[in-house]
Amino acid sequence: MLLAGYSAAIAGRAVVLLAVPALISSTVDSVISGSTRGFTALALVLGCGALCEVAVALLGAAAIGGRTCALRVRTVRHLLALGPRGGLSAGDGVSRVVHASAETAEAPFMIVRVVAGAAGSVGGLVLLWLVDWRCGLAFLLSVPVVLLLARRFLGDVTRAQGEYFQVQSQLADRLLNALTGIRTIRAFGTADRETARVLSPLPALSACGRALWSVQRGAVWTMGLLVALSEVLVLAVAGWGVAGGQLTPGELLAVVGYLSLASAGFDQIDSVLELGYAKAGASRLDEVLAKEPPRAGAVMGLHGPGALRFTNVTVIRGQRRVLNGLTLTVPAGVAMAVVGRSGSGKSTLAETVGRLCDPSSGDVVLDGVSVRDLPWSVLRRAVTYAFARPVLLGTTVREAIGYGARYPNVVDAAEAARADSFIRHLPLGYDTPLADAPMSGGELQRVGLARALVRRSRVYVLDDATSGLDAVTEAEVGAAITTRLSERTRLIIAHRAETAQRCDLVAWLEQGSVRAVATHDELWADPDYRAVFGE
Repeated sequence: MLLAGYSAAIAGRAVVLLAVPALISSTVDSVISGSTRGFTALALVLGCGALCEVAVALLGAAAIGGRTCALRVRTVRHLLALGPRGGLSAGDGVSRVVHASAETAEAPFMIVRVVAGAAGSVGGLVLLWLVDWRCGLAFLLSVPVVLLLARRFLGDVTRAQGEYFQVQSQLADRLLNALTGIRTIRAFGTADRETARVLSPLPALSACGRALWSVQRGAVWTMGLLVALSEVLVLAVAGWGVAGGQLTPGELLAVVGYLSLASAGFDQIDSVLELGYAKAGASRLDEVLAKEPPRAGAVMGLHGPGALRFTNVTVIRGQRRVLNGLTLTVPAGVAMAVVGRSGSGKSTLAETVGRLCDPSSGDVVLDGVSVRDLPWSVLRRAVTYAFARPVLLGTTVREAIGYGARYPNVVDAAEAARADSFIRHLPLGYDTPLADAPMSGGELQRVGLARALVRRSRVYVLDDATSGLDAVTEAEVGAAITTRLSERTRLIIAHRAETAQRCDLVAWLEQGSVRAVATHDELWADPDYRAVFGE
Protein backbone atom coordinates (compact mmCIF):
# COMPACT_ATOMS: atom_id res chain seq x y z
CA MET A 1 0.00 0.00 0.00
CA LEU A 2 2.77 2.43 0.95
CA LEU A 3 4.77 1.43 -2.12
CA ALA A 4 1.72 2.21 -4.31
CA GLY A 5 1.31 5.61 -2.65
CA TYR A 6 5.02 6.31 -3.02
CA SER A 7 4.85 5.36 -6.71
CA ALA A 8 1.85 7.63 -7.22
CA ALA A 9 3.65 10.55 -5.56
CA ILE A 10 6.74 9.94 -7.72
CA ALA A 11 4.55 9.81 -10.83
CA GLY A 12 2.79 13.03 -9.83
CA ARG A 13 6.11 14.76 -9.32
CA ALA A 14 7.27 13.57 -12.76
CA VAL A 15 4.09 14.97 -14.38
CA VAL A 16 4.62 18.32 -12.65
CA LEU A 17 8.24 18.47 -13.83
CA LEU A 18 7.14 17.81 -17.40
CA ALA A 19 4.42 20.46 -17.26
CA VAL A 20 6.49 23.28 -15.72
CA PRO A 21 8.76 24.13 -18.72
CA ALA A 22 5.78 24.42 -21.07
CA LEU A 23 3.93 26.65 -18.60
CA ILE A 24 7.00 28.82 -18.08
CA SER A 25 7.41 29.11 -21.85
CA SER A 26 3.82 30.21 -22.43
CA THR A 27 3.90 32.58 -19.44
CA VAL A 28 7.11 34.28 -20.62
CA ASP A 29 5.84 34.65 -24.17
CA SER A 30 2.58 36.12 -22.76
CA VAL A 31 4.51 38.65 -20.66
CA ILE A 32 6.57 39.69 -23.69
CA SER A 33 3.35 40.23 -25.65
CA GLY A 34 1.86 42.30 -22.81
CA SER A 35 -0.44 39.64 -21.25
CA THR A 36 -0.42 38.03 -17.77
CA ARG A 37 -2.02 34.74 -18.74
CA GLY A 38 -0.53 31.53 -17.31
CA PHE A 39 0.54 32.79 -13.87
CA THR A 40 -2.32 31.04 -12.06
CA ALA A 41 -1.81 27.70 -13.81
CA LEU A 42 1.93 27.87 -13.14
CA ALA A 43 1.37 28.59 -9.42
CA LEU A 44 -1.11 25.69 -9.07
CA VAL A 45 1.26 23.24 -10.76
CA LEU A 46 4.17 24.35 -8.59
CA GLY A 47 1.99 23.89 -5.49
CA CYS A 48 1.07 20.36 -6.59
CA GLY A 49 4.76 19.67 -7.11
CA ALA A 50 5.54 20.77 -3.54
CA LEU A 51 2.83 18.46 -2.18
CA CYS A 52 4.23 15.58 -4.20
CA GLU A 53 7.72 16.23 -2.80
CA VAL A 54 6.38 16.06 0.77
CA ALA A 55 4.46 12.87 0.01
CA VAL A 56 7.55 11.26 -1.55
CA ALA A 57 9.63 12.02 1.56
CA LEU A 58 7.04 10.84 4.10
CA LEU A 59 5.79 7.75 2.28
CA GLY A 60 9.32 6.72 1.31
CA ALA A 61 10.60 6.84 4.91
CA ALA A 62 7.59 4.96 6.29
CA ALA A 63 7.57 2.31 3.56
CA ILE A 64 11.32 1.63 3.62
CA GLY A 65 11.28 1.37 7.41
CA GLY A 66 8.38 -1.08 7.36
CA ARG A 67 9.90 -3.20 4.62
CA THR A 68 13.26 -3.29 6.40
CA CYS A 69 11.56 -4.49 9.57
CA ALA A 70 9.61 -7.16 7.67
CA LEU A 71 12.74 -8.43 5.89
CA ARG A 72 14.69 -8.61 9.15
CA VAL A 73 11.90 -10.53 10.86
CA ARG A 74 11.67 -12.93 7.92
CA THR A 75 15.43 -13.45 7.82
CA VAL A 76 15.70 -14.02 11.58
CA ARG A 77 12.83 -16.52 11.50
CA HIS A 78 14.44 -18.36 8.61
CA LEU A 79 17.82 -18.47 10.32
CA LEU A 80 16.21 -19.83 13.48
CA ALA A 81 14.29 -22.39 11.43
CA LEU A 82 17.51 -23.50 9.75
CA GLY A 83 19.27 -23.80 13.10
CA PRO A 84 22.79 -25.21 12.90
CA ARG A 85 22.08 -26.21 9.30
CA GLY A 86 22.37 -22.57 8.24
CA GLY A 87 26.14 -22.87 8.12
CA LEU A 88 26.65 -19.16 8.93
CA SER A 89 28.88 -17.79 11.63
CA ALA A 90 27.22 -15.51 14.16
CA GLY A 91 28.90 -12.39 12.76
CA ASP A 92 27.91 -13.24 9.19
CA GLY A 93 24.31 -13.88 10.24
CA VAL A 94 24.13 -10.54 12.08
CA SER A 95 25.62 -8.73 9.08
CA ARG A 96 23.01 -10.17 6.75
CA VAL A 97 20.14 -9.37 9.09
CA VAL A 98 21.28 -5.82 9.83
CA HIS A 99 22.98 -4.57 6.67
CA ALA A 100 21.83 -6.76 3.77
CA SER A 101 18.16 -6.51 4.85
CA ALA A 102 18.32 -2.71 4.98
CA GLU A 103 19.93 -2.48 1.54
CA THR A 104 17.48 -4.96 0.03
CA ALA A 105 14.45 -3.20 1.54
CA GLU A 106 15.20 -0.07 -0.50
CA ALA A 107 15.37 -1.94 -3.83
CA PRO A 108 11.69 -1.51 -4.90
CA PHE A 109 11.80 2.20 -4.10
CA MET A 110 15.08 2.65 -5.94
CA ILE A 111 13.57 0.90 -8.94
CA VAL A 112 10.55 3.23 -8.79
CA ARG A 113 12.88 6.25 -8.64
CA VAL A 114 15.05 4.99 -11.49
CA VAL A 115 12.02 4.12 -13.64
CA ALA A 116 10.38 7.46 -12.88
CA GLY A 117 13.62 9.26 -13.66
CA ALA A 118 13.98 7.34 -16.92
CA ALA A 119 10.33 8.06 -17.83
CA GLY A 120 10.84 11.74 -17.03
CA SER A 121 13.96 11.79 -19.18
CA VAL A 122 12.14 10.13 -22.08
CA GLY A 123 9.22 12.55 -21.64
CA GLY A 124 11.64 15.48 -21.55
CA LEU A 125 13.34 14.23 -24.70
CA VAL A 126 10.00 13.82 -26.51
CA LEU A 127 8.86 17.31 -25.51
CA LEU A 128 12.28 18.71 -26.37
CA TRP A 129 11.89 17.16 -29.82
CA LEU A 130 8.41 18.68 -30.16
CA VAL A 131 9.72 22.14 -29.25
CA ASP A 132 12.60 21.85 -31.74
CA TRP A 133 13.54 18.64 -33.47
CA ARG A 134 17.10 19.82 -34.08
CA CYS A 135 17.69 20.15 -30.32
CA GLY A 136 16.14 16.71 -29.73
CA LEU A 137 18.42 15.13 -32.35
CA ALA A 138 21.51 16.78 -30.85
CA PHE A 139 20.68 15.34 -27.44
CA LEU A 140 19.79 11.91 -28.78
CA LEU A 141 23.32 11.37 -30.07
CA SER A 142 24.66 10.90 -26.52
CA VAL A 143 22.02 8.42 -25.28
CA PRO A 144 23.57 5.08 -26.44
CA VAL A 145 26.95 5.90 -24.88
CA VAL A 146 25.38 6.89 -21.54
CA LEU A 147 23.25 3.72 -21.36
CA LEU A 148 26.31 1.56 -22.05
CA LEU A 149 28.26 3.30 -19.28
CA ALA A 150 25.37 2.95 -16.80
CA ARG A 151 25.05 -0.80 -17.44
CA ARG A 152 28.76 -1.35 -16.92
CA PHE A 153 28.71 0.80 -13.79
CA LEU A 154 25.86 -1.20 -12.21
CA GLY A 155 27.73 -4.48 -12.71
CA ASP A 156 30.95 -3.09 -11.23
CA VAL A 157 29.14 -1.62 -8.21
CA THR A 158 27.26 -4.86 -7.48
CA ARG A 159 30.46 -6.89 -7.54
CA ALA A 160 32.43 -4.41 -5.42
CA GLN A 161 29.65 -4.06 -2.84
CA GLY A 162 29.29 -7.84 -2.55
CA GLU A 163 33.00 -8.16 -1.77
CA TYR A 164 32.72 -5.34 0.76
CA PHE A 165 29.82 -7.09 2.55
CA GLN A 166 31.77 -10.36 2.67
CA VAL A 167 34.84 -8.82 4.31
CA GLN A 168 32.63 -6.79 6.66
CA SER A 169 31.01 -10.04 7.83
CA GLN A 170 34.43 -11.53 8.60
CA LEU A 171 35.30 -8.51 10.71
CA ALA A 172 31.97 -8.67 12.59
CA ASP A 173 32.38 -12.39 13.22
CA ARG A 174 35.88 -12.00 14.66
CA LEU A 175 34.76 -9.14 16.88
CA LEU A 176 31.79 -11.15 18.18
CA ASN A 177 34.02 -14.14 18.96
CA ALA A 178 36.49 -11.91 20.79
CA LEU A 179 33.76 -10.29 22.89
CA THR A 180 32.35 -13.72 23.74
CA GLY A 181 35.77 -14.91 24.94
CA ILE A 182 36.80 -11.67 26.64
CA ARG A 183 37.52 -13.38 29.98
CA THR A 184 39.86 -15.87 28.36
CA ILE A 185 41.64 -13.10 26.46
CA ARG A 186 42.20 -11.11 29.64
CA ALA A 187 43.24 -14.17 31.61
CA PHE A 188 45.94 -15.10 29.10
CA GLY A 189 47.04 -11.53 28.38
CA THR A 190 46.46 -11.84 24.65
CA ALA A 191 44.56 -8.58 24.08
CA ASP A 192 47.12 -7.25 21.60
CA ARG A 193 47.14 -10.50 19.64
CA GLU A 194 43.33 -10.65 19.55
CA THR A 195 43.13 -7.00 18.51
CA ALA A 196 45.43 -7.77 15.59
CA ARG A 197 43.38 -10.86 14.70
CA VAL A 198 40.05 -9.01 14.84
CA LEU A 199 41.35 -6.11 12.77
CA SER A 200 43.29 -8.19 10.25
CA PRO A 201 40.45 -7.95 7.66
CA LEU A 202 40.67 -4.14 7.74
CA PRO A 203 43.20 -3.86 4.87
CA ALA A 204 40.94 -6.01 2.70
CA LEU A 205 37.92 -3.96 3.80
CA SER A 206 39.78 -0.76 2.95
CA ALA A 207 40.75 -2.17 -0.44
CA CYS A 208 37.12 -3.07 -1.18
CA GLY A 209 36.02 0.41 -0.12
CA ARG A 210 38.63 2.05 -2.32
CA ALA A 211 37.60 -0.16 -5.23
CA LEU A 212 33.97 0.87 -4.71
CA TRP A 213 34.86 4.56 -4.62
CA SER A 214 37.08 4.11 -7.67
CA VAL A 215 34.17 2.66 -9.62
CA GLN A 216 31.93 5.51 -8.50
CA ARG A 217 34.54 8.19 -9.22
CA GLY A 218 35.20 6.89 -12.72
CA ALA A 219 31.52 6.73 -13.56
CA VAL A 220 30.73 10.16 -12.11
CA TRP A 221 33.36 12.14 -13.98
CA THR A 222 32.79 10.22 -17.23
CA MET A 223 29.03 10.62 -17.04
CA GLY A 224 29.28 14.23 -15.91
CA LEU A 225 31.59 15.14 -18.77
CA LEU A 226 29.37 13.43 -21.32
CA VAL A 227 26.22 15.12 -20.00
CA ALA A 228 27.89 18.51 -19.97
CA LEU A 229 29.04 18.12 -23.59
CA SER A 230 25.57 17.05 -24.73
CA GLU A 231 23.98 20.04 -22.95
CA VAL A 232 26.46 22.47 -24.54
CA LEU A 233 25.66 20.99 -27.95
CA VAL A 234 21.87 21.30 -27.42
CA LEU A 235 22.12 24.87 -26.10
CA ALA A 236 24.30 25.84 -29.04
CA VAL A 237 21.68 24.50 -31.45
CA ALA A 238 18.92 26.30 -29.51
CA GLY A 239 20.89 29.57 -29.53
CA TRP A 240 21.34 29.23 -33.26
CA GLY A 241 17.54 28.78 -33.55
CA VAL A 242 16.78 31.93 -31.53
CA ALA A 243 19.28 33.94 -33.57
CA GLY A 244 17.66 32.72 -36.76
CA GLY A 245 14.15 33.48 -35.53
CA GLN A 246 13.14 29.81 -35.46
CA LEU A 247 12.64 29.82 -31.65
CA THR A 248 10.96 32.40 -29.43
CA PRO A 249 12.48 33.39 -26.04
CA GLY A 250 9.79 31.37 -24.30
CA GLU A 251 10.61 28.31 -26.40
CA LEU A 252 14.28 28.75 -25.53
CA LEU A 253 13.33 28.51 -21.86
CA ALA A 254 11.26 25.39 -22.67
CA VAL A 255 14.32 23.87 -24.39
CA VAL A 256 16.42 24.59 -21.29
CA GLY A 257 13.77 23.05 -19.02
CA TYR A 258 13.27 19.91 -21.09
CA LEU A 259 17.01 19.57 -21.61
CA SER A 260 17.38 19.54 -17.82
CA LEU A 261 14.72 16.83 -17.53
CA ALA A 262 16.21 14.74 -20.32
CA SER A 263 19.68 15.04 -18.78
CA ALA A 264 18.36 14.13 -15.30
CA GLY A 265 18.21 10.49 -16.35
CA PHE A 266 21.97 10.60 -16.94
CA ASP A 267 22.56 12.18 -13.54
CA GLN A 268 21.12 9.24 -11.60
CA ILE A 269 24.54 7.87 -10.67
CA ASP A 270 23.60 7.83 -6.98
CA SER A 271 20.42 5.89 -7.73
CA VAL A 272 22.32 3.37 -9.83
CA LEU A 273 24.92 3.09 -7.07
CA GLU A 274 22.23 2.43 -4.45
CA LEU A 275 20.60 -0.08 -6.78
CA GLY A 276 23.93 -1.90 -6.96
CA TYR A 277 24.10 -1.92 -3.15
CA ALA A 278 20.57 -3.32 -3.00
CA LYS A 279 21.35 -5.97 -5.57
CA ALA A 280 24.40 -7.11 -3.58
CA GLY A 281 22.35 -7.16 -0.36
CA ALA A 282 19.55 -9.13 -2.02
CA SER A 283 22.07 -11.67 -3.28
CA ARG A 284 23.35 -12.20 0.28
CA LEU A 285 19.81 -12.58 1.62
CA ASP A 286 18.94 -15.03 -1.15
CA GLU A 287 21.82 -17.25 -0.04
CA VAL A 288 20.07 -17.60 3.31
CA LEU A 289 16.43 -17.67 2.22
CA ALA A 290 17.12 -20.18 -0.57
CA LYS A 291 18.14 -22.81 1.97
CA GLU A 292 15.23 -25.06 2.80
CA PRO A 293 14.62 -25.48 6.54
CA PRO A 294 13.97 -29.03 7.71
CA ARG A 295 10.37 -30.04 7.27
CA ALA A 296 8.29 -31.39 10.11
CA GLY A 297 5.82 -34.25 9.91
CA ALA A 298 2.14 -34.40 10.74
CA VAL A 299 1.86 -37.27 13.24
CA MET A 300 0.25 -35.43 16.14
CA GLY A 301 0.18 -38.15 18.79
CA LEU A 302 2.86 -40.18 20.54
CA HIS A 303 1.84 -43.27 22.47
CA GLY A 304 4.40 -45.07 24.54
CA PRO A 305 6.79 -44.70 27.47
CA GLY A 306 9.69 -43.07 25.56
CA ALA A 307 11.58 -45.86 23.83
CA LEU A 308 14.32 -44.72 21.42
CA ARG A 309 15.76 -46.61 18.48
CA PHE A 310 18.60 -45.56 16.16
CA THR A 311 18.64 -47.58 12.95
CA ASN A 312 21.68 -47.42 10.63
CA VAL A 313 22.17 -43.74 11.44
CA THR A 314 24.90 -42.10 9.38
CA VAL A 315 25.87 -38.44 9.66
CA ILE A 316 28.35 -37.00 7.16
CA ARG A 317 29.88 -33.57 7.67
CA GLY A 318 32.16 -32.47 4.90
CA GLN A 319 34.27 -35.50 4.06
CA ARG A 320 33.96 -37.07 7.51
CA ARG A 321 31.52 -39.72 8.72
CA VAL A 322 30.73 -38.59 12.24
CA LEU A 323 28.25 -41.45 12.73
CA ASN A 324 28.68 -44.55 10.61
CA GLY A 325 25.64 -46.81 10.34
CA LEU A 326 24.98 -46.61 14.08
CA THR A 327 22.25 -48.86 15.47
CA LEU A 328 21.21 -48.56 19.11
CA THR A 329 18.11 -49.19 21.23
CA VAL A 330 17.42 -47.17 24.36
CA PRO A 331 14.67 -48.88 26.42
CA ALA A 332 11.96 -46.67 27.83
CA GLY A 333 12.60 -45.28 31.30
CA VAL A 334 16.28 -46.20 31.23
CA ALA A 335 19.22 -43.91 31.93
CA MET A 336 21.78 -44.73 29.23
CA ALA A 337 25.21 -43.16 29.30
CA VAL A 338 26.93 -42.56 25.98
CA VAL A 339 30.71 -42.67 26.30
CA GLY A 340 33.63 -42.63 23.90
CA ARG A 341 36.78 -40.80 23.00
CA SER A 342 36.66 -37.28 21.59
CA GLY A 343 35.30 -37.38 18.03
CA SER A 344 33.47 -40.68 18.46
CA GLY A 345 30.11 -38.99 17.67
CA LYS A 346 28.52 -38.70 21.12
CA SER A 347 27.17 -35.16 20.78
CA THR A 348 26.09 -35.75 17.19
CA LEU A 349 24.11 -38.79 18.33
CA ALA A 350 22.42 -36.60 20.94
CA GLU A 351 21.58 -33.97 18.32
CA THR A 352 19.71 -36.43 16.10
CA VAL A 353 17.13 -37.21 18.81
CA GLY A 354 15.59 -33.73 18.74
CA ARG A 355 16.52 -33.07 15.09
CA LEU A 356 19.16 -30.49 15.91
CA CYS A 357 20.76 -32.30 12.99
CA ASP A 358 19.24 -34.87 10.66
CA PRO A 359 21.02 -38.10 9.67
CA SER A 360 22.39 -38.32 6.16
CA SER A 361 20.80 -41.77 6.14
CA GLY A 362 19.07 -44.01 8.64
CA ASP A 363 16.35 -43.09 11.09
CA VAL A 364 15.70 -42.16 14.71
CA VAL A 365 12.42 -43.56 16.08
CA LEU A 366 10.65 -42.48 19.25
CA ASP A 367 7.87 -44.74 20.50
CA GLY A 368 7.50 -46.27 17.06
CA VAL A 369 7.33 -42.96 15.19
CA SER A 370 10.19 -41.48 13.20
CA VAL A 371 11.17 -38.11 14.66
CA ARG A 372 10.98 -36.76 11.09
CA ASP A 373 7.24 -37.49 11.11
CA LEU A 374 6.54 -35.41 14.22
CA PRO A 375 5.48 -31.74 14.14
CA TRP A 376 8.00 -29.43 15.78
CA SER A 377 5.66 -28.66 18.67
CA VAL A 378 5.21 -32.35 19.46
CA LEU A 379 8.93 -33.11 19.14
CA ARG A 380 9.94 -30.18 21.35
CA ARG A 381 7.57 -31.34 24.07
CA ALA A 382 8.79 -34.91 23.76
CA VAL A 383 12.56 -34.24 23.83
CA THR A 384 14.33 -31.89 26.22
CA TYR A 385 18.02 -30.96 26.21
CA ALA A 386 20.55 -29.80 28.78
CA PHE A 387 23.93 -28.72 27.42
CA ALA A 388 27.45 -28.49 28.79
CA ARG A 389 27.56 -24.75 28.08
CA PRO A 390 23.95 -23.59 28.33
CA VAL A 391 22.95 -20.21 26.93
CA LEU A 392 20.38 -18.56 29.18
CA LEU A 393 17.56 -16.75 27.40
CA GLY A 394 15.07 -14.40 28.98
CA THR A 395 15.17 -11.30 31.15
CA THR A 396 15.44 -12.77 34.63
CA VAL A 397 16.68 -15.99 36.19
CA ARG A 398 13.07 -17.11 36.62
CA GLU A 399 12.35 -16.59 32.92
CA ALA A 400 15.57 -18.37 31.96
CA ILE A 401 14.60 -21.50 33.92
CA GLY A 402 11.01 -21.48 32.67
CA TYR A 403 12.05 -20.78 29.07
CA GLY A 404 9.93 -22.75 26.60
CA ALA A 405 7.82 -24.47 29.28
CA ARG A 406 4.04 -24.10 29.48
CA TYR A 407 3.45 -24.11 33.24
CA PRO A 408 6.90 -24.04 34.81
CA ASN A 409 7.42 -24.85 38.48
CA VAL A 410 10.68 -22.94 38.55
CA VAL A 411 11.57 -23.30 42.21
CA ASP A 412 10.93 -27.04 42.28
CA ALA A 413 13.15 -27.57 39.22
CA ALA A 414 15.90 -25.37 40.66
CA GLU A 415 15.84 -27.34 43.91
CA ALA A 416 16.20 -30.59 41.98
CA ALA A 417 19.17 -29.17 40.07
CA ARG A 418 20.71 -27.90 43.33
CA ALA A 419 20.48 -24.31 42.05
CA ASP A 420 17.93 -22.93 44.52
CA SER A 421 20.42 -22.03 47.26
CA PHE A 422 22.72 -19.79 45.18
CA ILE A 423 19.79 -18.26 43.27
CA ARG A 424 18.22 -17.10 46.53
CA HIS A 425 21.47 -15.33 47.41
CA LEU A 426 21.24 -13.19 44.26
CA PRO A 427 20.13 -9.54 44.78
CA LEU A 428 16.52 -10.19 43.73
CA GLY A 429 16.51 -13.96 43.95
CA TYR A 430 14.70 -15.56 41.04
CA ASP A 431 13.71 -12.13 39.71
CA THR A 432 17.32 -10.97 39.36
CA PRO A 433 18.03 -9.78 35.80
CA LEU A 434 20.43 -12.12 34.02
CA ALA A 435 22.80 -9.22 33.39
CA ASP A 436 23.09 -8.77 37.19
CA ALA A 437 23.49 -12.47 37.97
CA PRO A 438 27.09 -13.51 37.33
CA MET A 439 27.45 -17.29 37.57
CA SER A 440 30.32 -19.72 37.65
CA GLY A 441 30.46 -22.51 35.11
CA GLY A 442 28.96 -24.97 37.57
CA GLU A 443 26.16 -22.59 38.58
CA LEU A 444 25.36 -21.95 34.94
CA GLN A 445 25.12 -25.71 34.32
CA ARG A 446 22.78 -26.14 37.27
CA VAL A 447 20.47 -23.42 35.94
CA GLY A 448 20.61 -25.17 32.54
CA LEU A 449 19.66 -28.45 34.22
CA ALA A 450 16.80 -26.72 36.03
CA ARG A 451 15.56 -25.43 32.67
CA ALA A 452 15.47 -29.03 31.42
CA LEU A 453 13.89 -30.45 34.58
CA VAL A 454 11.06 -27.89 34.57
CA ARG A 455 9.68 -29.58 31.45
CA ARG A 456 7.80 -32.88 31.47
CA SER A 457 9.15 -34.75 28.48
CA ARG A 458 9.48 -38.35 27.32
CA VAL A 459 13.20 -38.16 26.64
CA TYR A 460 15.88 -36.08 28.36
CA VAL A 461 19.17 -35.60 26.56
CA LEU A 462 21.93 -34.41 28.90
CA ASP A 463 24.94 -33.53 26.77
CA ASP A 464 27.76 -33.47 29.33
CA ALA A 465 25.45 -31.27 31.37
CA THR A 466 27.20 -31.89 34.72
CA SER A 467 30.84 -31.62 33.63
CA GLY A 468 31.30 -28.30 35.44
CA LEU A 469 30.14 -29.63 38.83
CA ASP A 470 32.36 -30.91 41.58
CA ALA A 471 32.09 -34.59 42.47
CA VAL A 472 29.84 -34.05 45.51
CA THR A 473 27.42 -31.69 43.73
CA GLU A 474 27.34 -33.95 40.68
CA ALA A 475 26.43 -36.90 42.85
CA GLU A 476 23.63 -34.88 44.47
CA VAL A 477 22.32 -33.65 41.13
CA GLY A 478 22.60 -37.16 39.66
CA ALA A 479 20.60 -38.61 42.52
CA ALA A 480 17.96 -35.88 42.19
CA ILE A 481 17.70 -36.45 38.44
CA THR A 482 17.40 -40.21 38.97
CA THR A 483 14.60 -39.69 41.48
CA ARG A 484 12.77 -37.00 39.54
CA LEU A 485 13.08 -38.73 36.15
CA SER A 486 12.91 -42.32 37.32
CA GLU A 487 10.29 -43.25 34.72
CA ARG A 488 11.70 -41.08 31.94
CA THR A 489 14.18 -42.05 29.26
CA ARG A 490 17.55 -40.35 29.72
CA LEU A 491 20.39 -40.22 27.21
CA ILE A 492 23.42 -38.90 29.08
CA ILE A 493 26.64 -37.93 27.30
CA ALA A 494 29.25 -38.78 29.93
CA HIS A 495 32.93 -37.97 30.26
CA ARG A 496 33.32 -39.12 33.86
CA ALA A 497 33.35 -42.72 35.01
CA GLU A 498 31.20 -41.76 38.01
CA THR A 499 28.48 -40.40 35.72
CA ALA A 500 28.44 -43.58 33.63
CA GLN A 501 28.37 -45.72 36.77
CA ARG A 502 25.15 -44.10 37.97
CA CYS A 503 23.37 -44.97 34.70
CA ASP A 504 21.46 -48.19 34.04
CA LEU A 505 23.30 -48.92 30.78
CA VAL A 506 26.30 -47.62 28.85
CA ALA A 507 26.57 -47.30 25.07
CA TRP A 508 30.26 -47.26 24.17
CA LEU A 509 30.90 -45.46 20.88
CA GLU A 510 34.01 -45.83 18.77
CA GLN A 511 34.58 -44.13 15.39
CA GLY A 512 30.90 -43.35 14.95
CA SER A 513 29.59 -46.84 15.73
CA VAL A 514 28.48 -48.73 18.83
CA ARG A 515 31.26 -50.93 20.14
CA ALA A 516 29.34 -52.33 23.11
CA VAL A 517 26.21 -51.87 25.25
CA ALA A 518 26.33 -53.09 28.84
CA THR A 519 26.47 -51.84 32.41
CA HIS A 520 29.42 -49.74 33.50
CA ASP A 521 30.67 -52.45 35.86
CA GLU A 522 30.63 -55.05 33.09
CA LEU A 523 32.56 -52.80 30.70
CA TRP A 524 35.05 -51.69 33.33
CA ALA A 525 36.91 -54.96 32.99
CA ASP A 526 37.99 -53.91 29.48
CA PRO A 527 41.18 -51.78 29.59
CA ASP A 528 40.12 -50.00 26.37
CA TYR A 529 36.95 -48.88 28.13
CA ARG A 530 38.90 -47.64 31.14
CA ALA A 531 41.19 -45.74 28.77
CA VAL A 532 38.18 -43.73 27.57
CA PHE A 533 38.12 -42.07 31.01
CA GLY A 534 41.88 -41.70 31.15
CA GLU A 535 42.32 -44.62 33.57
